[in-house]
Amino acid sequence: MKKEYLIYKLSESVKTTCRIDNELFSQYNVKRGLRNEDGSGVLVGLTQIGNVVGYERLPEGGLKAIPGKLFYRGYDVEDIVHALISEKRFGFEEVAYLMLSGELPDSGSLAQFKELIAEHTPLEQKTKMNIIDLEGQNIMNILARCVLEMYNFDANPDDTSPENLMRQSIDLISKFPTIVAYAYNIYRHSTQGRSLHIRHPNDSYSIAENFLFMLKRYFTPLEARTLDLLLVLQAEHGGGNNSTFSVRVTSSTGTDTYSAIAAGIGSLKGPLHGGANIQVVDMFNHLKDSISNWESIPEIDAYYMRMLNKEAYDKTGLIYGIGHAVYTISDPRAVLLKELARDLANEKERTKEFDFLELLEERAIECFSNFKGSKKKVSSNIDFYSGFVYEMIGLPKEIYTPLFAMARIVGWTAHRIEELNFNSKRIIRPAYRNILEEQLYIPIAKR
Repeated sequence: MKKEYLIYKLSESVKTTCRIDNELFSQYNVKRGLRNEDGSGVLVGLTQIGNVVGYERLPEGGLKAIPGKLFYRGYDVEDIVHALISEKRFGFEEVAYLMLSGELPDSGSLAQFKELIAEHTPLEQKTKMNIIDLEGQNIMNILARCVLEMYNFDANPDDTSPENLMRQSIDLISKFPTIVAYAYNIYRHSTQGRSLHIRHPNDSYSIAENFLFMLKRYFTPLEARTLDLLLVLQAEHGGGNNSTFSVRVTSSTGTDTYSAIAAGIGSLKGPLHGGANIQVVDMFNHLKDSISNWESIPEIDAYYMRMLNKEAYDKTGLIYGIGHAVYTISDPRAVLLKELARDLANEKERTKEFDFLELLEERAIECFSNFKGSKKKVSSNIDFYSGFVYEMIGLPKEIYTPLFAMARIVGWTAHRIEELNFNSKRIIRPAYRNILEEQLYIPIAKR
């Protein structure tokens, strides 16, 4: 039997051995995907870090949709972002300090924290060479490998004391932008024949400024502030999002920081999680070409209905960037990002595209509701605007998901520290119910 046929034969068996009918989940009262029947998440832990609010529970039972809210350590992200916008200053480092410590820093503590970040931003020479050796591969995989390699440079990698966890967290937050910027420049050099630039980080720059400097050298103040606020908005999203939960599950075993963070990177890479913003950009570019009148509601609605009926675009029946597991009426991150996107579109003279995207958002929500024929509310999520913002800043699609990781490393490390410092630690181990009947073993000679 040829090896290729054996692989085919084994893969065909998957069609039966991996089939579990949906009704069995209800029959056995199993919370598929850790979701309740009403769509809410199954409570599996307690946290003091982030809080994602999209509905409230009614006294008589059931859920009531409310405008979405996101809290970092009890602080409304909307208040944080509006303060940063009005003061025209960078805030990602402040949010990182808040997440790691649970407290807002005063000006002196924040200045020292920024110095600490700058001190840890450069990479080990061996890590730089490793990135060069990995040219041409997916940047998320390069990021994961570099994180695992950092274990070898750590004098005390397995120590899970609060002080050591904090040191490792700051080091990771500092180095992620450098790894991503270097990895892309090497990728561009190897695949596009472009000049190779490895710029040393600038000690006087914020994380957002440094990233743009290392990636493309020149940038406008608005580009840097917009990227900074995008990092702020994606720094944390509660303990239940897939990648953060992956970090907490892995951390609960007592493993080292680098292994736990690599697990989070692997989770975020998936198109159903961190890769969604690329799908929105691709869809937007398709709609720009497919819809002749960008102001025609009937034409937009007709095309959306074809998409929902799996007759147009990628024929999946999906409108990317619409809907969220928790948010219903609105995703606060999308609302805030839209404010920033409008300003950037003005600077880049792309207001016509922005207006079209805004109309697409409005019509997508309406068409989805009409198509489903239900009262279920949906809204756009942050992915609906983030890809367009990245594009206006001049960032390539290859780093959209790595940028997400660059922001979320703050939430991941904060949750890891919390997971390992509960008064009563316990390994996370959910149960699966086996529905297969017992089988009688048949000796190989009789098969």
